[in-house]
Amino acid sequence: DAITVYGDDYPTPDGSCLRDYVHVSDLALAHVAALKRLESGGSSLAVNLGSGTGASVLEIIAAARRITGADIATVIGDRRPGDPPSLICSPQRARAELGWSTTFDIEAQIGHAWAWHRERFGTSV
Repeated sequence: DAITVYGDDYPTPDGSCLRDYVHVSDLALAHVAALKRLESGGSSLAVNLGSGTGASVLEIIAAARRITGADIATVIGDRRPGDPPSLICSPQRARAELGWSTTFDIEAQIGHAWAWHRERFGTSV
């Protein structure tokens, strides 16, 4: 019936957790770049894949409301144990070593997910 937002008292601009969201297509392109690196004789490496910027849980819900036109109900729940206020990637190594960076912003990510969902399930708001 409603999405639970786990905590609204974190030391973030709106009190909800910040996360670094990445489009699945951007992740796929990072893997292709890594494979090309290996094919050309480069060594394997570990890199963070993300935009380097975060969006809060409440910002994501607001964007989903705008894109879908749905009145998405939310309730504020207790913080989850161990949930950090902010998890934002440092993508510098991915840029330097793979020439990779994200291309889809939050609006595009949600828009693509919503289009896929409507196509697959024929769902509207």
